[in-house]
Amino acid sequence: MNVPKNFFLSGLLFFATLTFWAQSNASDLIKNAVEKDSERLIEMYKDIHQNPELGFMETRTAGIIAKDLKSLGYEVKTGIGVTGVVGIMKNGDGPTVMYRADMDCNAVKETTGLPYASTKVVKREDGSETPVMHACGHDAHVTWMLGVAKFMAEHKDTWKGTLVFVGQPAEEPIMGAVAMVDDGMYSKYGVPEPDALIGMHTAPIAVGMIACATGVRMAGTDQIDVTFHGIGGHGSMPNMTKDPVVMAAAAIMQYQIIVSRAIAPQDAAVLTVGSVQAGSDNNVIPASALVKINLRFFNERDRQMMINGIKRVNEGIAYAYDLPKDLYPTMKMKGHAEPLDNSKALTQRIQKATGKLLGEKNVLKEDVFPSVMGSEDFHHLVLQNEKVNYSYFQVGVADPDRFAQALKEGKSFPYSNHNGDFIVELSSIPLGTKIGITALLASFENE
Repeated sequence: MNVPKNFFLSGLLFFATLTFWAQSNASDLIKNAVEKDSERLIEMYKDIHQNPELGFMETRTAGIIAKDLKSLGYEVKTGIGVTGVVGIMKNGDGPTVMYRADMDCNAVKETTGLPYASTKVVKREDGSETPVMHACGHDAHVTWMLGVAKFMAEHKDTWKGTLVFVGQPAEEPIMGAVAMVDDGMYSKYGVPEPDALIGMHTAPIAVGMIACATGVRMAGTDQIDVTFHGIGGHGSMPNMTKDPVVMAAAAIMQYQIIVSRAIAPQDAAVLTVGSVQAGSDNNVIPASALVKINLRFFNERDRQMMINGIKRVNEGIAYAYDLPKDLYPTMKMKGHAEPLDNSKALTQRIQKATGKLLGEKNVLKEDVFPSVMGSEDFHHLVLQNEKVNYSYFQVGVADPDRFAQALKEGKSFPYSNHNGDFIVELSSIPLGTKIGITALLASFENE
């Protein structure tokens, strides 16, 4: 057969043109679909923001997710790990991709002054009351997920395979992902194990920017409760007591030496005491004091160094205060997460796809966005599976002008997560939805 010299070149050019057209068409499809849905999404976000719920209490939020997913044609499973929700949609042969959004809020009083600010006060299991707000953006996470779910259900021609959406409880105490798995998400509830897992988190960087990087991105964490037991009594007669408040105070100071003198200076680790609870009256020495500790680490050696160091400090103080063995401090290990290590190939596909949406300079990669000491339990949804393939990235939600001003002032961010002034700019709701759709479609490729 006599083939013209420029035949293959013409074929390659045709294929490149076709690919560019398909990508442009998909981009326009996403843009138009989300813009039509933006008003609904913003109102949904405001509603969830005004009605925050603490970990394992997210019944209202879970109900919104379940109702929305069911109306879109997803097979919905509820009550997984107390309040977890899963929506499943099968669309022919292809990979199984899971998209996760966390639902819980923080025990923080909102100080933003927004017209839709949270004024909620929640009663905890112990009977105490606390103001609550979404100071970490989980309300945006849920809204983004439901916007993404709507697009995927209405545009099945853009993907093939099985899609799994997860509304996860209790990320803040780092307990929800494990709770869903341990409750039989994959066995009892029959949720298909994913070939890929993705998730997004708000970040106080400018709207229009994302931090999407390969490798270890977030630290591991442990949440530990230490109870110092003593002998209570009258404040005027401390000699008749064994004061747990003094023991707790001594321990808090000694804990700091563990990181500064036992962890190698070139390694990153954090030991924070986030709460001290003891007594109620000025003139009463209580019988116990509770110290709530948070650890951050990047390797198991440093983790064990901190845990064992805490135990030694506790026992040393108990011995110094001549406590009987049955009154030695007790430790309760609560939420735990391993360091988050983004899969390279999956993350690079998301980088490429979102770069076309936002512009490559607005996708902050590992060369400009270092690992952080913050932690997540997102990846624990798949760590026990045969295939561990996940990517988690941060989406900017701060006003660009405020972000630029913060940088001029030498600050990294205009405000921080877990603070009462944390704001999700409303323009980030539709844009975050577009980013989520783009990342999810990229996740279906080459799995």
